Amino acid sequence: MDVLNQQDLRTLSETEGEWCISIFMPTARGAEAQQNPIRLKNLLRNAEEQLAEVGARVPDAEALLQPAQALLSDADLWRNVSQGLAIFVGPQHFSYHRVPLALEELVVVRRRFHLKPLLELLSEDGHFYVLALSQDGVRLLEGTRDTAQELPLERVPANLAEALQYDQREKVMRSAVKGGGGSVYGAGGSEDVNNKQAILRYFQMVDRGVRELIADKHIPLVLAGVDYLLPIYREANTYPYLAEEGITGSPDGLSDKELHQRAWEVVEPHFAQAQAEAVARYEELAGRGEGEASNNVVEVVRAAHEGRVATLFVARDVQLWGVYRAHSHKVHVHPSRQPGDQDLLDVAAVQTFLNGGTVYVVDREAVPGGDVLAAIYRY
Repeated sequence: MDVLNQQDLRTLSETEGEWCISIFMPTARGAEAQQNPIRLKNLLRNAEEQLAEVGARVPDAEALLQPAQALLSDADLWRNVSQGLAIFVGPQHFSYHRVPLALEELVVVRRRFHLKPLLELLSEDGHFYVLALSQDGVRLLEGTRDTAQELPLERVPANLAEALQYDQREKVMRSAVKGGGGSVYGAGGSEDVNNKQAILRYFQMVDRGVRELIADKHIPLVLAGVDYLLPIYREANTYPYLAEEGITGSPDGLSDKELHQRAWEVVEPHFAQAQAEAVARYEELAGRGEGEASNNVVEVVRAAHEGRVATLFVARDVQLWGVYRAHSHKVHVHPSRQPGDQDLLDVAAVQTFLNGGTVYVVDREAVPGGDVLAAIYRY
């Protein structure tokens, strides 16, 4: 599947054109996988209808959607689906992302891409990593509430024996530079493999690889491994958000799904507590009536663009149509979708995320204050 990061989101959010088409769909595996191209074909027909509504000529619409139409016969795509597929088509842009989210079917045509359905994947809420450790290798998984995917750990030795060989090569090179000649010692023997210092050195290499990949994140990392390995890795670790509790026992026989389930048991209380504290904080500030929190969409959209929203709750499957005009900083809310409208909830959520705020994409009944969004301000 395709890794989606914050820079991808920023690029998509900054793309603007006469017609920007966002398509979201759930994807099935196994016996039901044959329904995936049929589902996409129906959504592309929906996109054509929406393009006609906003005045696109049929030849222009067909040309615009041609890259997405080509996906219908892309065997590699349908062989390697995840839980959801997001497609973005614009005059100067085409991309698709297979994501570990059970997306709802949705087609949006407007001047900017619609991105709210993907924020659950990028938001720190419900987002965690699992590092499965053994002397025979390591796996780094990126997890959400629903699923996990393995991430490539580049420039990390495949196992402890390879790490020891790497160490020996470095020693010989250092010795040669000093003119000492040096000796090459055997690597990978039982004494080396069972030596704590050798394992510590290996885990220091793993830690560097992990930090290269997730250095800019503030997301829990859960360790999985046999009892004696976990404290050695903690000694090597430099990632500041390592979870105190780990998964004990050999991870080699556990599937990604099993590791995800056991790691979620570790981190779920952390996320539930953080969200409950955010709800309580919103209710406290809103109750004061001093402008420190709001569920007024016009105020929140403006504040999100100004970088003033610290925490935002937004309803998952609700669209609130209207227009935000950047040059005048004015927000217009419409009772139903009009040509050129934006989902203002999407606008507020994306801008909050890009400005470093925390976004909780939740069911409507979980939004505090009983509305479709609720914001806590930084100032």
